[in-house]
Amino acid sequence: MDLIWIAPAGALIALLFAVYNAYKVKRADQGNDRVRELSGIIKQGANAYLKRQYKTVGIFFAAVFAILLILSFVKPSGMPEGLINVFTPFAFLTGGIFSGLSGFLGMKIATAANGRTATAAQNSLNKGLRVAFSAGSVMGFVVVGLGLLDTSLWFILLKYAFKLDPAALSGAMITFGIGASTMALFARVGGGIFTKAADVGADLVGKVEVGIPEDDPRNPATIADNVGDNVGDVAGMGADLYESYVGSIISAVALAFGAFGTVQEGASTDGNVIFGKMMVPLILAVVGMICSVIGTFFVRCGTSTEQKKLLGSLRRGTYIAAGLFAVCAFPIVYFILGKENIGVYGAVISGLLAGVLIGYFTEYFTSDTYKPTKKLAKSSETGPATIIISGLSLGMRSVVAPVVIISVSIIASFMLSGGNFGDGMNRGLFGIAISAVGMLSTLGITLATDAYGPVADNAGGIAQMAGMEEEVRDRTDALDSLGNTTAATGKGFAIGSAALTALSLIVAFTQRINMMGGDFKFRIDITNPVTLVGIILGASLPFIFAAMTMDSVGVSAQSIIGEVHRQFKEKTGILDGKEKPDYAKCVDICTKSSLRQMIMPSVLAVLAPVVIGLILGPNGITGMLCGATIAGFMLAVFMSNAGGAWDNAKKYIERGNHGGKGSDAHKAGVVGDTVGDPLKDTSGPAINILIKLLSIVSIVFAYIIMNYYLIKF
Repeated sequence: MDLIWIAPAGALIALLFAVYNAYKVKRADQGNDRVRELSGIIKQGANAYLKRQYKTVGIFFAAVFAILLILSFVKPSGMPEGLINVFTPFAFLTGGIFSGLSGFLGMKIATAANGRTATAAQNSLNKGLRVAFSAGSVMGFVVVGLGLLDTSLWFILLKYAFKLDPAALSGAMITFGIGASTMALFARVGGGIFTKAADVGADLVGKVEVGIPEDDPRNPATIADNVGDNVGDVAGMGADLYESYVGSIISAVALAFGAFGTVQEGASTDGNVIFGKMMVPLILAVVGMICSVIGTFFVRCGTSTEQKKLLGSLRRGTYIAAGLFAVCAFPIVYFILGKENIGVYGAVISGLLAGVLIGYFTEYFTSDTYKPTKKLAKSSETGPATIIISGLSLGMRSVVAPVVIISVSIIASFMLSGGNFGDGMNRGLFGIAISAVGMLSTLGITLATDAYGPVADNAGGIAQMAGMEEEVRDRTDALDSLGNTTAATGKGFAIGSAALTALSLIVAFTQRINMMGGDFKFRIDITNPVTLVGIILGASLPFIFAAMTMDSVGVSAQSIIGEVHRQFKEKTGILDGKEKPDYAKCVDICTKSSLRQMIMPSVLAVLAPVVIGLILGPNGITGMLCGATIAGFMLAVFMSNAGGAWDNAKKYIERGNHGGKGSDAHKAGVVGDTVGDPLKDTSGPAINILIKLLSIVSIVFAYIIMNYYLIKF
């Protein structure tokens, strides 16, 4: 049996399991008429946003498709075959479509599950968790299933229909991530701006100025806030994690040829053998998906709303999935790569352990179960300034552990795979790439625990707006707080894998330059001033990108605040419950503003490597990629963890600590949360897409960069 058919079979299993979980959600009670009405309004707003977003993104995709198509047919004289090939434009489209589809399908089930989760929470905490987690599982396994499907179908098409040899296929595959990365960036940035503009606007006017509860139906921005949870934290996150998953696989597939198909000791010359070894990342992904399916059946909880116990219920499923994968990965490596390459198994486990450890430390710094967030909450007693200072400090300290973990994982993966600075260099680099696959191997269940959070958040909002019993809101609040922690953990996985994948893509870029250089052999030289300038420019890009996206949230939030003020002024009966707010107006403002504001940050990510490359050349662009990866990794971790800690500190206060709701400490906590919102849900998550997109764009346009740059020394 040809190993390639395992991947589409695995994709089918993942998608069928997603359908099974969707059926479980649909079977749950939709609730009373008020719950159905609110859920329907949220669904309508989310669908309207995505429809307009896809129209906007479609224009950009059409333009890039045309450019890639022209370059694939009208090659400059001397341009080697396979650099921008005829498949690249069409793979760009499929990657973008599947990335967007992942988010769209996840959002559809999330908007169907929010009211059902609130209704289920009337019966028990466990039933509420099961409905929300089933909805999250749909997202997790749709992402994995579509990722495996897209990657494996292109592998089959290139191998059998177009008869590409391993070298040509590996060169073609490495460019295929550009579509998924581009779509993910638009979805994350646009959705992130929408959700945080609505959230910040609703909180600052509702909770701080007027003193009404979160998700109070009198607040005109509350529906926009709940819509934002779906378009940003579900649709945007789905596209983001799809890109991370596919990016790790295709980079490992491409580098597998360098490890097992090039002229070096122990390399094979049999095309079928090389193809089989190139399939290892896909097969490992399939096995990880099956282990994730098994792990989901162990997620359940009791009646306690204590965060430590709720975390334990989700952690049990993810740890079981990871343990099963660690066992099952060994025979795959042993029998396909051979016992002489068994060290690759160590690289896989290194990535898996790195992911688990990053998840643990993310949880430690963001969950109110542990000391850092409790200490942060206490700092609110002395006002907004001190909680912001403490949150910044917490975020900065939280960077150390992931940096050490990723550093150890890189060195361990390189050495365990047989890497050295001679003939074994390619083996070691493949080991780093396969460790990213190991880190995301159980993405199905990891993303399920992440995606369930926005569903629980929406359920809490619906419970508040529908006037459900206090006990129900306590349960949904507990699930929501848990979701903040699992969302931060999911971002940690994405950021960690982004660092490993980006490093693999930088290697792929240098290999691509060497393909075109003839006798010229390119190696990065940090003593070259052009390289140093590239590193400095690259390190600045995540900061420029973060500044643009955060400013976009601020601009959009100001529009929402102005609209809420207008409605409170013109409709004086809103706060007395005598008049209904105009929810649709806030949703419309957020939609228009976020779509307008997302364009420039996204264009920056695509144009920056081309412009810098045409000025500074291969050394400069490689330096830029290194600088962007290092600075982006640390900035993303800092933003994600600081924002998550501020959010949970606020919720910790709301549960009656440090004065509880309505106290000065609570108002300070709300300010901290609003500062952290764009960090953790807009700028931070988008940076991990940025650092990979920079590398992929550089690879696609490597020939132009190599031959037409200005500064040549």
